[in-house]
Amino acid sequence: MAEPLAEPRDRHAVVTGVSSGIGAAIAARLLDEGWRITGISRTAPPHGHDRLRWLPADLARPEELPEALTPMDEDGPLDALVHAAGVQRSARLGELDAEDGSLMWRIHVQAATVLADALVDRVRDGGRMVLVGSRTMTGVPGKSQYAATKAALTGLARSWAAELAPRGITVNVVAPGPTDTPMLRDPGRSRTPPVLPPLGRLVRPDEVAGLTSFLLGPEGGAMTGQTLVMCGGASL
Repeated sequence: MAEPLAEPRDRHAVVTGVSSGIGAAIAARLLDEGWRITGISRTAPPHGHDRLRWLPADLARPEELPEALTPMDEDGPLDALVHAAGVQRSARLGELDAEDGSLMWRIHVQAATVLADALVDRVRDGGRMVLVGSRTMTGVPGKSQYAATKAALTGLARSWAAELAPRGITVNVVAPGPTDTPMLRDPGRSRTPPVLPPLGRLVRPDEVAGLTSFLLGPEGGAMTGQTLVMCGGASL
């Protein structure tokens, strides 16, 4: 039988991509709720906090992540893992760049795999894992490589959810549509500019953070192996 979640002030989450965008919004939301955060990113978060410890690591080099996690050796149980780091490179078929595809695979899929594998034995029974995917996972012209890496997260999450269900650990994917983050202005995805969803605005990072918070909280304990799409109607 799964142990109850730790009290809010005792909960500890690992969050990747905390330096900007969705990862930063998730970290800020969890800090406001009393979580202790170990943040992993290549660059430092813009704002410090007494309950945020930053571990510098390049998610594009997943083979280096186990060593980067060494400072956590004495931390005790972990309540949640949130993999929010991401990058987008766009190109149409006939112009695909193999290195761009490899970069996105390493950050989105392989980094998630290495982190989950390294940390699963530290996650307490009843803990949570959330992978940040994308509505693009269903396929969008000019984004095939990005879509493929985000689609792979569903396979990981459903497999891990089945494996970890006996321990009461949930694993889910949050899949936002176009979100108002620096990624939208990244020159690497300039050939596929964002399309405004039917609701007439972009998804806000704090909205993605709110859904993630729900999945990490007590009300999200019966949801596992699912992909929750938040797209402002873009998938209608």
